[in-house]
Amino acid sequence: MASVLLAVGAAVVWGAGDFFGGKASQRGHPLAVTVVSQLACLPVLGLAVLLLPGSTPAGSDIAWGFGAGAVGFLGVVLLYSGLSSGAMTVVAPITAVTAAALPLAIGIVIDRSPGPVPLLGAVVAVVAIALVSTGPRAQWGAVSRRLLGIALAAGAMFGLFFVLLAQARSGSGMWTLVAVRAGSLALGFVIIGLARMSLRLPAGTLQWAIPAGVGDIAANGFYLAAAQYGPLSIVAPVAALYPATTVLLAIAVEHERVRPIQVLGLGLAGCALVMIAA
Repeated sequence: MASVLLAVGAAVVWGAGDFFGGKASQRGHPLAVTVVSQLACLPVLGLAVLLLPGSTPAGSDIAWGFGAGAVGFLGVVLLYSGLSSGAMTVVAPITAVTAAALPLAIGIVIDRSPGPVPLLGAVVAVVAIALVSTGPRAQWGAVSRRLLGIALAAGAMFGLFFVLLAQARSGSGMWTLVAVRAGSLALGFVIIGLARMSLRLPAGTLQWAIPAGVGDIAANGFYLAAAQYGPLSIVAPVAALYPATTVLLAIAVEHERVRPIQVLGLGLAGCALVMIAA
């Protein structure tokens, strides 16, 4: 039960971080926003390491964390590439479902079975993610193979992030997250350098980028703890419910109109959590 609650915490904070990151990306370039937001969270990460140092991390913990950070950042790059096409209502659900389904499948193979009801709940969670993330059907008719490939690749990278981060030992503390951030920033600086892009953000962007970065690293911490105490096939789909938080914040803050299919998805998300916790 504790692992499920931690995974829910990861979903809530990740969804909030994505909302703040989306607001920041409306003002500045998404790649610059991502790198700056991840730099902004370093003081918070340093404090977390001081408070929860854990044992001396093994080389494998550092390697898993670094790899997770790199593939996670690559997923962001691919996601932004897909979203820039304008077909957001196509890219978002494909990416989100793939990110949840991949660790679900891998978790079933490498972990013990969590039981039929929780496992069914995990499957329902994947369906809920698809419904919550789906927008109007108008854009689905013009989906190119390239765009479909980008969305699937982005989801696969996020799914691999879930899988890789779950491999860290339970005693590694927050040092694994230091490796995660090192991996993401290393790849981020390489991409920024190759693109010769400035990290300077327009006025009014930092107020959104900073909480986005803090939320991301906090959600990583929640997920890391959840994955160390619960099966991957359960905690990853629950953590991947983050689009529900983003949608709820968009409704509350931006007064966006919620569609019936999203209401159904939110309802299924609640049902999935009840089934998983059973």
